[in-house]
Amino acid sequence: MNGSADSGGNLSFATAAFPKRYRLLKTDEYSSVFGFRKALKSQHFLLHYRPRDAGDIAGARLGLVVAKRLLRRSVDRNLVKRLAREHFRLLRARLRCNDFVLRLAAKPKPIDRQALALEIQRLLSKMTSPR
Repeated sequence: MNGSADSGGNLSFATAAFPKRYRLLKTDEYSSVFGFRKALKSQHFLLHYRPRDAGDIAGARLGLVVAKRLLRRSVDRNLVKRLAREHFRLLRARLRCNDFVLRLAAKPKPIDRQALALEIQRLLSKMTSPR
C-alpha cells in the first residue's frame, strides 16, 4: 500500500499517531512522575501526573503500568494498554502539558472492554486543558 493512495485517511492517522516523543521510555521518567505524588483515582486505575518543564517539547507524554499479578493473561494486559494508548491518542491535543503514567491498580473481575475504555477516557478527560 502506498502512503499517497488515500490522503484523507492518512491525515487523520497522522494526527492520531503515537510516536516515541509522546511516550515515557526511561525508568527515570517514570520515577519522576511517581515521585511527584499527584494522581487521580478511578475504580481500576490510578493516573499519576507531573507537569513538564518549559524547556521540554510541548505536549503530553504517556507511560503505562499493567502488572502481571493483576492480569495474568498477556492478552488482557495488552488489551488494557491498547485501550489506554487509543484514548490518549484521541485526547492528546487537549491534554495539559504533563507526563502521565496510567497504572492498573485493581483487578477488573470481568474484562469488559467498553467499561474499561470509558473509565480510561473519563480519567484522561479530567486532565484536559480548559478551552
